Amino acid sequence: MSQTGSDKTATMASRMGEALRAEWPYMAMVLGAFIGVAANNLAGHPTILYWQLLAPVYGVICIVSGWGQGGPAASHTRLILTQAAHWLACIVAMRMLLLPEVRGVLNDNASGLSLLIVLALATFLAGLHTTTWRIAAVGLLLALAMPVAAWLEQSALLLSLEAMVALGVGVLFVWTRSRMRGLN
Repeated sequence: MSQTGSDKTATMASRMGEALRAEWPYMAMVLGAFIGVAANNLAGHPTILYWQLLAPVYGVICIVSGWGQGGPAASHTRLILTQAAHWLACIVAMRMLLLPEVRGVLNDNASGLSLLIVLALATFLAGLHTTTWRIAAVGLLLALAMPVAAWLEQSALLLSLEAMVALGVGVLFVWTRSRMRGLN
């Protein structure tokens, strides 16, 4: 028995909804980083508090993503401890970028982009350590977005373009997820 057009649409919408629910943490990570860059640009100075709050959120997402890998309780404890140390080191690196001696060398735009690249590297490495390819992909995406963000800083349409990029990434994640489910 063949499906009607409305049944196919409902099935596709259901798959898209499932994919969106599964991928939302990773889309939130990308969106959070873009908001940080935009906040730096709008404030005219690095918004260190935002970045220092964003890093632990990334850490929690990494722990939750890595938790599903299974294993004994000792491996979960190790995951928590290594991710806590990892993201603490990320925060320390971010703080070092904003020391007065460093700020004398970097302008505010360069500081914001430097914070983004620290976050991108930390995210990529966290993905490798937790063996979660999606986390590593977010880190890689953030690193690849850094030159684009530098170029967009010169543009008056910064916020709208970053929002479109974030939306495009979200659609790509959802589409990929729904295609993977459709093949199974």
